[in-house]
Amino acid sequence: MIRWPTKGAPATSSPLLRHDGPRVVAIGGGHGLAMVVAAASEYASQVTGVVTVADDGGSSGRLTTAMDILPPGDMRRGLLALSPSDSVLARLFDYRFIDTDVAGHSLGNLILAALTDMLGDFELALAVAADLLGANGRILPVCTESLDLAALIDGEVVEGQAAITDVRGAITQLVLRPPSKVNPEVVAAIDQADQIVLGPGSLFTSVLSCLVVPGVVAALERATGQLVYVLNLVTQDGETWEMTGADHLNALIEFSGLRRGGTVLSNQAGMRVPDGVEAVACGEDDGLPSGWSVEIGRAHV
Repeated sequence: MIRWPTKGAPATSSPLLRHDGPRVVAIGGGHGLAMVVAAASEYASQVTGVVTVADDGGSSGRLTTAMDILPPGDMRRGLLALSPSDSVLARLFDYRFIDTDVAGHSLGNLILAALTDMLGDFELALAVAADLLGANGRILPVCTESLDLAALIDGEVVEGQAAITDVRGAITQLVLRPPSKVNPEVVAAIDQADQIVLGPGSLFTSVLSCLVVPGVVAALERATGQLVYVLNLVTQDGETWEMTGADHLNALIEFSGLRRGGTVLSNQAGMRVPDGVEAVACGEDDGLPSGWSVEIGRAHV
């Protein structure tokens, strides 16, 4: 008989984690969350990644529609970031087909879909995948059902995470459907965290799509752990077009309703900025909201 790992059990026994380090929770999605959980595993005693469930693009969007499961792509990235990069299984999870009827699908996404079908529970599938990969932490969906994201951009309603990302304009409203509530495992992780990291990543479609889930901000408000917002290095040619670092923080607060303060981590290292976007930075002189301070970091670019 196969012995499956227990859903929700934190990964704390890995020799790669520091027994005297903080318990870290990272909230977001995509490559940004993957980078944070990988970095946190270098100094933390426990690492939990909390991932958006509003991803409707690419392989994730196809599987969510076809199989009625949570979008697996960002969670797969998080698991891989916490796993030994040289393992054969990790390479298989990262493999993407380029032709035939599975073109565009990541094998890891298909494995998570198959495990969900076998076990009848997506979170348990994540726990099994983490165990198989030897993940140095755990990944949790922000809520337990897939959500659709919509935004009001320059007065026009834009439906879907992928579409929102590509549209230039001022976002004035963000809506998740259907009404939902935060995953209780996420609340427990936030309650126990010594450090909570928001971003980097797509401000509206990754970070805020987590924070606007009812119950997330309430958990952040009562949490005693340090709150850190990691600014993106550059704007996105779409949802954060022409936004400054202070604009990013103000939008984070306005859309989420977050009242507590924290620390903004801002890059000051010299870097080549791609054409069509602008560097994002923030300083103490930028009129930050009350309770927020800036810490300067230097990205390796």
